[in-house]
Amino acid sequence: MPSPLISTSELAALIGDPNLVIVDTRHDLMNPSIGRDAYAAGHIPGAIYLSIDEDLSGAKTGKNGRHPLPSPEAFAATLGAKGISNSSKVVVYDQGSAMFVGRLWWMLRWVGHDHVFVLDGGIAQWVKEGRTVEAAANVRAAATFIASPRDEMRLTAEQTQAALTHPQRRILDARAPERYRGEMEPVDPVAGHIPGAFNRPFPTNLRDGVYKPANELRAEFEALLAGRKPDELIHQCGSGVSALANMIAMEHAGLSGSKLYAGSWSEWCSDPARPVAKA
Repeated sequence: MPSPLISTSELAALIGDPNLVIVDTRHDLMNPSIGRDAYAAGHIPGAIYLSIDEDLSGAKTGKNGRHPLPSPEAFAATLGAKGISNSSKVVVYDQGSAMFVGRLWWMLRWVGHDHVFVLDGGIAQWVKEGRTVEAAANVRAAATFIASPRDEMRLTAEQTQAALTHPQRRILDARAPERYRGEMEPVDPVAGHIPGAFNRPFPTNLRDGVYKPANELRAEFEALLAGRKPDELIHQCGSGVSALANMIAMEHAGLSGSKLYAGSWSEWCSDPARPVAKA
C-alpha cells in the first residue's frame, strides 16, 4: 500500500482536479461546533466540511461509545449526499493535530475506498506555508457511493476482550498518559485502560506538526510489535478516532494490516463487567 499521507505541495498541485474532494474534519471534543466555525472562517480552497458527530458517527445507545460507527449503508448515503463517489480522490485534513483526520480516512477504507489520503500537517501546515484559504462554503453535486464493507478491519468489544488472553495480540492505547493511567478522565465516566494495553499517545507520531519519517516510525512500531505481525495489533483510544493517528503512522511506515477497536474506551467502560486497569 502507498503511504496514506499527502504533502501540502502535492495537494496544491491537485486543486482544480474535478475528481478531487477535499474534506475538512476539524473538531473539538469539548466544543463540537468549533470545527464547523473554523471551516466557515477559512478552509482549503474547494474543501467541504464533514462533522465527526453529525456525519461520521451513528446513533448512540449509551453502550456503544461516544462515536459509534454508522452502518456502511448509512455512511455510503452520507458520502453520496456530500458528492463523494467511488471514483473520487479524497484528501482529508484537520487542524493539524492528527487527532481527528483519521476518522474519515479509515471509514472510507472500511467501506472499500482506497483512494483517500491524509494531509500531512493539516490546515496548520497549509497556512504556515502561506497558502490560500477561502471562507465561502462549498457544496458538491450529489453522487452515488456503493459500500463494499471490509469488516475484518474492525474489532468488536467481544473480539477485543477475547484478545486479552491471546499472547500474540497487542492492544495500543492512543490516549494521553494520565488518562491511560487512570489519574484523570475528562470525557468518559470511568478512568483507566484495557488490561494489558500499551500506551502510545497519538502526538508521538508527529514532529514539528508533521509525521516523522517512515523509517523512524517503522523502528518505533517494530519495537512495540516485538516480533508480532502488524495485523496482530489492535488500536484504540477514547472513541476510536485519535487511535487512527497510530494506524496512519504504521501504514506510512509500511506496516499495514493493524485493526481498530472502533468502540474503544468509551464503549469498553460502559459495561462494568469488563475489566479495568490503572497505573
